Order: sequence, then structure tokens, then C-alpha cells
Amino acid sequence: MKKPKRKRTAAEKAAKKRRQKEYMSIFIGGKQKRVKRPPTVEGMDADEFIRRNADPLWLHQNEMWEVLYEREMDEETETPETFEKSSPDDMPF
Repeated sequence: MKKPKRKRTAAEKAAKKRRQKEYMSIFIGGKQKRVKRPPTVEGMDADEFIRRNADPLWLHQNEMWEVLYEREMDEETETPETFEKSSPDDMPF
């Protein structure tokens, strides 16, 4: 007869949960490896969080010129919305 499975203790469950938060499994050369997870801020990659939320002064002080350049290029490519010319009869007042 088979030996029944034992339940994990609270300490073992906590250790497993901590490991899952700290590490992730990836495949390298057909073998499964455990590596540390990349740092995240509010669920986003730290670099992506900085790109979205940092102000231009902070980016300049930390010499993140490429992010500043990307923002400038995005601002230049955005076209302002133009209002369609309407006839005088369509005026609301």
C-alpha cells in the first residue's frame, strides 16, 4: 500500500511562497533554471516606470538623454487636432 502524502507545514508553505516571489524559472539549453526576478515598481519593470513617470529635469540630472530624445520625437510627431471648417448656418448661436 502507498504511503499517504503529507501536508506541508506553515513554515514550508511560507518558504515556497517567498521563493516564488523572489525567483522565476526559465529554460536555458533545454534545462530548467531558477533565476532572480527583475526588480519591479508597481508591477512594471523599473526602466519602464522611469520612462513613463520621470520629469524632464530628473532625466536630465541622471543623464538619461535617450529617454528625453524619445519624448521630444513623440511630441513632434503628434499633430494637433484641426477643426473642420463649417458653414455659418451650422453655428450653434
